[in-house]
Amino acid sequence: MKHYTQYLKQYAVLLLIVPLMAIGTACSDDDDDDPVTPTQSEADMLIAELESANGDYLNTSCPAIVTAQMVYEDVTGSQDWLIIDIRAESAYTMGHVPGAVNVARGDVLSYVENNDGMSYDHIVIICYTGQSAAWTTALLRLSGYTNAYSMKFGMSSWHSDFDSITSKVSSDKAGDFVTTAAPAKPALGELPNITTGKTTGAEILADRIAAVYADDYGAAATDAATVFASPDQFFIINYWPMSDYTGIGHIPGAYQFTPKNDLKLTEYLKSLPTDKTIVVYCYTGQTSANVAAILRVMGYDAKSLSLGTQGMIYQSMVNAGKTAYNVDNDCMEFAYEQ
Repeated sequence: MKHYTQYLKQYAVLLLIVPLMAIGTACSDDDDDDPVTPTQSEADMLIAELESANGDYLNTSCPAIVTAQMVYEDVTGSQDWLIIDIRAESAYTMGHVPGAVNVARGDVLSYVENNDGMSYDHIVIICYTGQSAAWTTALLRLSGYTNAYSMKFGMSSWHSDFDSITSKVSSDKAGDFVTTAAPAKPALGELPNITTGKTTGAEILADRIAAVYADDYGAAATDAATVFASPDQFFIINYWPMSDYTGIGHIPGAYQFTPKNDLKLTEYLKSLPTDKTIVVYCYTGQTSANVAAILRVMGYDAKSLSLGTQGMIYQSMVNAGKTAYNVDNDCMEFAYEQ
């Protein structure tokens, strides 16, 4: 009887253990069947970095521009400004803003880093017309230098001896601009494929900034003649408010993107093509140079349309009271150093 009772006890234990084993096996099987969370792509990490920790310059303070008047007042005042002239050495030698240092465009970031750029009230980048300086400023901003600015219209606004804009303004595309309603933006797609091999958003951003610097500004610029010769080859962005898009007019086929809003990830950033050259244009080419630089950092093949609409429909811009260079109003005739 004793042996029989012990047998019953052992059998009861087995009856308890077997269901538990089945439950454990079922749980294990369920775990194996759970979907694996996909690894975040480098592009996703980069955009997250740009729109959060990096300050979202594209959709906040872009473009960061100061006028020649502001630079003049602080050159002769008490603030500590680092003024960098990125024009060719020969142009710099002919005349430059007092106190400005001549630094090659591709060396600006390293120069600023080596000279404690964050200690200055402002870092001002100066070029011929304000466009390549705007491109450089965007890259400095993305590199953490929130005190970086470009000088509006470059040396063309400092003294008429350096006016590089008047001879280039044009209204020869006025008959080509249209005032039709904006086409619907393309369906949202994917971000560009980025493979830096880095593992954090900050590291990916630094790598991409270095790559865009290496390509230089020339890779980020185009002109009206090129765009109008083969408009279907480009995805054209009119970076204006809608009221100007339909009021002043736009390049046929151009998509309207509202500044500081539409190029967010939560809006229409993913509507941009990853397999086509993007051309951005604004009033003067200074804002679009900023935008093109940032889009290139993101991995897009983006270009700024040089001089903006003042190189295509200049008189229309003047008539509408929009920003367009006028040597009588925008050139300050300040003294310069040689």
